[in-house]
Amino acid sequence: MTVSDERLVEALRASVTENERLRRENERINAATREPVAIVGMACRLPGGVSSPEQLWDLVDGGHDAVTSLPTDRGWDLDGLYHPEPGHPGTTYVKEAGVLHGAGAFDAGFFGLSEREALGTDPQQRILLELVWEALERAGIDPHTVRGSDTGVFAGLMYHDYASGVRKLPDGVEAFLGLGRSGSVLSGRVSYLYDLTGPSVTVDTACSSSLVTLHLAVKALRGGECSLALAGGLAVMATPDAYVGFAAQRALAPDGRIKAFSSSADGTNWAEGAGVLLLERLSDARRNNHPVLAVVRGSAVNQDGASNGLTAPNGPSQERVIRAALANAGLTPADVDMVEGHGTGTVLGDPIEAQALLATYGQNRPEGRPLWLGSLKSNIGHAQAAAGVAGVIKTVLALRNEQLPKTLHVQEPTPKVDWSAGAVELLTEARPWPREEGRPRRAGVSSFGISGTNAHVLLEEAAPEPADGPASPRAAGPVAWALSAKSADALRAQAARLDAFLDTAEAPADPYDLGHALALTRTAFDERAVLVGDDTATLRAKVRALAEGGTLSLPGAARGSRTKGRLAVLFTGQGAQRVGMGRELYKTYPVFAEAFDAVAAELDRHLPAPLKGVVFDGEGDLDRTEFTQPALFAIEVALYRLYESWGVRPHALAGHSIGELTAAHVAGVWSLADAARLVAARGRLMQGLPAGGAMIALQATEDEVLPLLTDGIGIAAVNGPRSVVVSGAAAETAAIGAHFAELGRRTKKLTVSHAFHSPLMDPILEEFRQVAAQLSYNEPRIPVISTLTAAPATPQELASCDYWVQHARGTVRFADAVRTLRAQGVATFLESGPAAVLSALGPGCLDAGDDGAVFLPALRVDAPDAPSALTALGGLHTRGVPIDWTALYTTARRVDLPTYAFQRRDYWLEANAVTTETISIPETGTATDPGADALEATRHALVARLAALSAPEQIAHLVDLVAAQAETARTEQNPDETFDDELDGDSPFFEVGFNSLSAVELRNRLVEATGLTLSPMLLFDYPTPAYVAEFLQEQLAAEEGA
Repeated sequence: MTVSDERLVEALRASVTENERLRRENERINAATREPVAIVGMACRLPGGVSSPEQLWDLVDGGHDAVTSLPTDRGWDLDGLYHPEPGHPGTTYVKEAGVLHGAGAFDAGFFGLSEREALGTDPQQRILLELVWEALERAGIDPHTVRGSDTGVFAGLMYHDYASGVRKLPDGVEAFLGLGRSGSVLSGRVSYLYDLTGPSVTVDTACSSSLVTLHLAVKALRGGECSLALAGGLAVMATPDAYVGFAAQRALAPDGRIKAFSSSADGTNWAEGAGVLLLERLSDARRNNHPVLAVVRGSAVNQDGASNGLTAPNGPSQERVIRAALANAGLTPADVDMVEGHGTGTVLGDPIEAQALLATYGQNRPEGRPLWLGSLKSNIGHAQAAAGVAGVIKTVLALRNEQLPKTLHVQEPTPKVDWSAGAVELLTEARPWPREEGRPRRAGVSSFGISGTNAHVLLEEAAPEPADGPASPRAAGPVAWALSAKSADALRAQAARLDAFLDTAEAPADPYDLGHALALTRTAFDERAVLVGDDTATLRAKVRALAEGGTLSLPGAARGSRTKGRLAVLFTGQGAQRVGMGRELYKTYPVFAEAFDAVAAELDRHLPAPLKGVVFDGEGDLDRTEFTQPALFAIEVALYRLYESWGVRPHALAGHSIGELTAAHVAGVWSLADAARLVAARGRLMQGLPAGGAMIALQATEDEVLPLLTDGIGIAAVNGPRSVVVSGAAAETAAIGAHFAELGRRTKKLTVSHAFHSPLMDPILEEFRQVAAQLSYNEPRIPVISTLTAAPATPQELASCDYWVQHARGTVRFADAVRTLRAQGVATFLESGPAAVLSALGPGCLDAGDDGAVFLPALRVDAPDAPSALTALGGLHTRGVPIDWTALYTTARRVDLPTYAFQRRDYWLEANAVTTETISIPETGTATDPGADALEATRHALVARLAALSAPEQIAHLVDLVAAQAETARTEQNPDETFDDELDGDSPFFEVGFNSLSAVELRNRLVEATGLTLSPMLLFDYPTPAYVAEFLQEQLAAEEGA
């Protein structure tokens, strides 16, 4: 073969390879354009008090009529509006409709809107904000996790009349009405407040709007424009103009009831409503373990074009949109079982729609399989821009409940249709719709806009999810239920919703599954509670206590608020030991067992008996110091590793006596082998001292005790401002105790084998030094606060033999160490030890007015270990300490939960307006930021200033900076207002005069003052100067370290 032949063969081979690659890529692209799209979440507000899909199903399954009287809370002149006879200008002959009563109710604070801003915002925008939250929660998605994602928003709207009849606006509201009534802001506000960066589109095709949004969302998902999409529509009528206008045309049913496709049809009637669907590509939904409620197989949208009238329905166009949707789905008409029709009850429209269905779905159907036709409008009225999405939700529910609800108010099918022309039948009665082996059930949904835009969507039942395989083993023991809300009232309401939910059929039987959902599919807000129990009954009793506003002082419950401040772990000293400590944790949590076994294995090399038997079973004298100190070390290290596995990461460590050796080890100063060697030697040497000596706890200050000391007595510990332990020769120690007893002070002789931290320890110090000298030392990874010096221990001190010798002999300055930790910004103390010893001492070490710190014992003497440890973890969570809940919940099944308990107030301009400013957020973009070079120079200068300060001083400096800039921002944006509140670190921005404009101004000023790039959501995420300061400190450290 010649060189040219070889080149030709190689070229042909490359061409074949490339053609194959292109073929596969083309197949992939084609498959993507047809991939089914899953409906993974649904939320709705519909007439009849319907506020959830479950309530909608109760309505239609029970055959209920949701038409009621017209609203009384919108300022409508109902007496003047009604006239029984058609043809009277400015009136309607209809007294009832499908109304969303209380449509103005809204939780403004939850979304960061001031009351003025809420009042100036169309209720349709407000309702959509809440429904989006609910749709995400119903999909098992924590709404905060979608922030920054490419989620798309497609919202249908047709009314823009809010506040149009108001002659005089309340002060401060007019500035918000422009955006508050804007159609584009309906979708844009959702994208802004939820930080969604995918397509954001508001659609107005009148009555077909929400079904068109579903079509657009499906195309966007298939086209890769977004990974999640929200689609839906809303209709809330701020004025009665629609009733008046259609009454003038005599197009409304006199009794307000829609009689879809019926011989008695006599007109339509307007309703209100709102609905949102959360959509995801089916493959993504399965991979992400999101619930697949139903599947969108195909959809189509078209227009009537030049028909016989702008608003007249066009039968051929309806046929074409149905056929286009079938082609898009790759289905035939016989593959579809039912259609949720447009069915408005009009004498002209219904027959045209029925004929189009007969010409498409009614042909070539198998014997005995007619197309079943129904209409939700017979239950609720015509919900206009929300009609399509409401029909989709009803149809999804019918698929899931295997039942076709009946259409109300149908006596006989309309005679204006030749029903014999095809196999289409009305659902005059409810019918079972069971699953069939090998044949998915499918349904169509139609919506036709008054301006001629038609939409048709094809839904398919979700395939059964793969059966769960053998469950992965999970730890036995208690379960934690975590609840949270934005306010204390909302938290109680959330607990009440959970309590009610536990009575429903949807409630999971396994409390573990519910705990998983609560912890991992819900946003953790500032007001928090964690309830711990072994079974649902126990947990539910605590849920009810929370709902009723109880103190939750009962065991196994933690209640608190997220707070600024750091976490420190305290390790307990000698005296807290007890036989059986940690045994339950050993059996319950593998992490604890593995850590304990590893420590015990190293300690056993130096002990006369296996430590595990001594600790768990009392096979030896645990109170002998040679066992006591190693046992405490083993338990405390294992406890620390357990909390570490749960995601707990302290900012600092401290330990009482032997506890400081545990702190040094977990900080990384010694390897486990070296730490075990030193701990065992310490206990062995102290045990080997002659018996004798005494220790007495005194109610006295250190200054009061010092003059009474002799050469044979020392201060063993300062555990509080008036809590001192003296140790040494028995007689001399007893004399000091007697002295303070005579003064009426409390004294207690401690049960100990030796006088620790006293001159009686001197004989062992040299040998202890020799052991310490043989170890390898490392710099600590976590700061350790020395209880010898009450200051942060330096790497040099922790690597010094002399330090550990002095530590064994000197005073344990626990109270001073706690105050040092507090000064460094520690607000939460976790005690890692077998009893609540340090947690009892800690509060007394702080200033009398300092109520910002909390001490949480991991274990208690009077409670089982596993619930105690989990309750302490819950306490950390309530304080805002990050927890890795996935470590506790690894194998749980997906379950439903109640959605957030919004705390609503009524905002409607025609009603009594409330305009007191409370909470707001930035509503627009920001001014032009300084140039990159200037920002960098500013940032470096600020970092240099902070470098010379301690951590608490840095926070204080940043709080002052933020407060100063905040004062300027709120004053500049509100020049006519006088503020009585002086800003400090804890001032909630939106309760001290801030609104959207001043929030933007503050963000801009902080960009200039810090050189950082800051989000317009800054004040929404960090609502006080102190929170902002902590965030700035973290950002500055991260950027300088990058």
